[in-house]
Amino acid sequence: MLLSSGDQSRRRGANMSIRPVTPLTGKLEALVEDYQQWLVVERSLTPGTVKYRVGVARRFLSECADKDLQSLSLGEVTGFLLNQSSRLAVKTTKGLATALRSLLGYLYLQGVTDNQLALAVPAPSGPHGTTLPRWIPATELKALLASADRTTVLGRRDHAIVVVLARLGLRAGEVAGLRLDDLDWSAGEIVVRGKGSRTERLPMPVDVGKALVAYLRHGRPVTTCRSVFVRASEPPVGLSATAVGGVVRRACDKAGITVVSPHRLRHSAATAMLRAGASLEEVGQVLRDRGVQVVALYAKVDFAALRPLALPWPGDAA
Repeated sequence: MLLSSGDQSRRRGANMSIRPVTPLTGKLEALVEDYQQWLVVERSLTPGTVKYRVGVARRFLSECADKDLQSLSLGEVTGFLLNQSSRLAVKTTKGLATALRSLLGYLYLQGVTDNQLALAVPAPSGPHGTTLPRWIPATELKALLASADRTTVLGRRDHAIVVVLARLGLRAGEVAGLRLDDLDWSAGEIVVRGKGSRTERLPMPVDVGKALVAYLRHGRPVTTCRSVFVRASEPPVGLSATAVGGVVRRACDKAGITVVSPHRLRHSAATAMLRAGASLEEVGQVLRDRGVQVVALYAKVDFAALRPLALPWPGDAA
């Protein structure tokens, strides 16, 4: 096992990035470029996922630059993963292992190596579902939604972004990827382009619609860019997922609350739906999470429903 559960808490807050790589040349650089194209065309992965996996590929291949890839061994693969994971949390190490399996699977498909080493990449240890999803208390969420100065162009944009995140539970990348054509005003729906190139439609709540209209009519610059949310400064191009995170951080500072990520607003949206009486299946449909285990995590925060299931503590009757 790569990391124990005790390692997870000790490594929390450690450097989460892949270490710098030595630039590749010749056949290895061409191999990485072909791998990147395969991820985009054949796997239809999101730009962020492609960027991360290509980064892992560059690091791995840079350490194999003086070796024959045809003779790659299991020891070299596990040695790389152990070395890279020494400073990473369990969740990040799992992502690293997934990226490494992807690369090794590609190398096998292309005949670069005769061994299907992807099947032998160890799975980092760490129990699934042992933590509670973290959400923002209702009072803090109210302060966050009220933090933007909606008399300004920037304030109207930032308010609309926070409302979309908090009410629909979208990911930062999904908010950044929203396009004007994705807003179906006649049907009252929003088209969301999620993970794995999935396209799904969500109902547009009234407060979300009002926030978007206020921004589009009185805040969005005149531009040929089709992204819903664009930069307030020149050039007015679409925001990135990182920029969406920056909007949330600024809103937290203005609201005087602890800085959170856009994903925390996703957890808050799910928790609010559960407490309003929505089923886990309905929450999963809104969040577009396919895994039952992922959605079931939110059942843990429905304390009112869970309380009758708790057994009496010995000695309570005394």
